Amino acid sequence: MKKRGYECGHEHELITLSADEAPDTASSDSYFTVAGEAIAEIKIERSLFTGHAREVDSEGAAREFITRVQAEHRQATHNCFAYRLGTGKQEITYYSDAGEPAGTAGRPILGAITSLGLTNVAVVVTRYFGGKKLGVRGLIEAYGQAARRVLEEAGSIRRVVTRELELACSYAELDRVLYTVNSCGGRVIASDYGSEVKLKVALPLSLWEEVKSCLLQDI
Repeated sequence: MKKRGYECGHEHELITLSADEAPDTASSDSYFTVAGEAIAEIKIERSLFTGHAREVDSEGAAREFITRVQAEHRQATHNCFAYRLGTGKQEITYYSDAGEPAGTAGRPILGAITSLGLTNVAVVVTRYFGGKKLGVRGLIEAYGQAARRVLEEAGSIRRVVTRELELACSYAELDRVLYTVNSCGGRVIASDYGSEVKLKVALPLSLWEEVKSCLLQDI
């Protein structure tokens, strides 16, 4: 059979596998993030700490979320934050104490994110001062606890990193192509049925080369 052309697509298109509680570990092409946006409050020594968390896919998205929370709580004493993006060599982290003593807010928030094994997430902890100072240790514990509370409230979800492949096949070849895509955990994300079938499929990143070769052999 004649082999047809293909094009490489985006390497980081995300597929939700399950909204249930995340498994203990991620595979080489998957990661865990928050299942949804959440808000949670705790009160410590008359100070109110409100955690805000949401999934983000870029530094721009993280900063947009942070700016939104800061605007909503512009009267707060502090709006401290942290975010984590990507994994491995592509990991990006950033945090800010936002006026609290150095190391007492942003780092504990980031610590809560990493300790739960999450990435692609931004967390802002808003503090309304209640009149009693907490000290360095008290602040570290308070911000860490508030961040962990909101992340637990948000829940976790597993995402699979995929890479797109565009291909064309005949109608006679279509069943074999779809079987190959489905058997590796991929999916069809766009299709065009004309004189031939044109498909855009998303394949797990770790299997992309292998499945691409198999698909092109099929057609």
